[in-house]
Amino acid sequence: MTEYVVANGRVYTEDKVVDQGYIRVADGKIAEVGAGEYTGDLQVIDAEGKNILPGFIDIHIHGGYGEDAMDASFDGLKHLSESLLSEGTTSYLATTMTQSVKNIDRALENIVEYIQFQDTENAAEVAGVHLEGPFISEHKVGAQNPKYVQRPSVEAIQHFQGTAQGNIKIVTFAPEVEGAEDTLKALSDYIIFSIGHTVATYDEVNEAVAHGAKHATHLYNAGTPFEHRAPGVFGAVWTNDYINAEAIVDGVHSHPAAVKTAFKMKGNRHFYLITDAMRAKGMPDGNYDLGGQNVIVKGSEARLASGALAGSILKMNDGVRNLMDFTGAPLEEVWRTTSFNQAIALGIDNKKGSIKVGKDADLVIVDDNIQVNTTIKNGMVHTFE
Repeated sequence: MTEYVVANGRVYTEDKVVDQGYIRVADGKIAEVGAGEYTGDLQVIDAEGKNILPGFIDIHIHGGYGEDAMDASFDGLKHLSESLLSEGTTSYLATTMTQSVKNIDRALENIVEYIQFQDTENAAEVAGVHLEGPFISEHKVGAQNPKYVQRPSVEAIQHFQGTAQGNIKIVTFAPEVEGAEDTLKALSDYIIFSIGHTVATYDEVNEAVAHGAKHATHLYNAGTPFEHRAPGVFGAVWTNDYINAEAIVDGVHSHPAAVKTAFKMKGNRHFYLITDAMRAKGMPDGNYDLGGQNVIVKGSEARLASGALAGSILKMNDGVRNLMDFTGAPLEEVWRTTSFNQAIALGIDNKKGSIKVGKDADLVIVDDNIQVNTTIKNGMVHTFE
């Protein structure tokens, strides 16, 4: 099916919502976005009045469906990527963890190989790597392994970027540790530095932003809290207009009111919905591995034996629903936190992240409860019950 039309849906474009619209797809690209009823002769996919959004882009995900990026398994990444279509995710950053240099290199080598051969029509597309650690603070490791924490340097990051053949897009780091400032100044034009797993002060965060840091990793988790005399990481992220905030919107990692506060402070252009999901996403309760540590999954929570939260089991479409519920914001306001902001940050907004003529036909059709009905990847149609 090289050319067809998705019709009778509410189409969310960059500047407006077309209440009854259609999208013509040709050769895997968006060829036309129209309003009203489609009356042509092409095959029609009936959206049945549902919402048509750009495919979701998850910039922080370790794994899911039994797989993890640190497994360094080609088949594992393939299975993960195929499974992510069911939640509307069409692109993502394979996210690594604080581990030995050898194990991180193995994971990066596997990701590079996978990217070279990935099927971009039948699976979510790996758009690069998020290196979460090892350049973090040993005082805020969260579910990371403190044994492998190391200090950042230009040489260390260039080593990993060399292994990744340039595919590292985001590096989570603690800006207060030795070597962080020099590394940030040298490399911030080439990599997104994201502040996380840190005990930085309010002033240290703002100084890092002045030197080129652009993101905050999973806001409210593994950072210094807001106090009225010491605003910390959270206060700096809220009030600095030059830093974008990731958030795990599962109702576990952050109270709904905290999410509402962050969304209100950052607005829908500087807020990024992420899952930070680990291998237990889409799997039954039980024991799972995360970076060599045992994780106990029960209900909606994944925790180490110590009780520390260990990533999430959140699906992107559930995160969208939660964000709407927690903030009271409509889908018209929320949608860009799932795709367009991420595409702009990654420099791929010329082809992904919004519904616009000429871009890749990466689309997701969801009902008003944000249940995924259909995901379209580079024009290939995948339907779900």
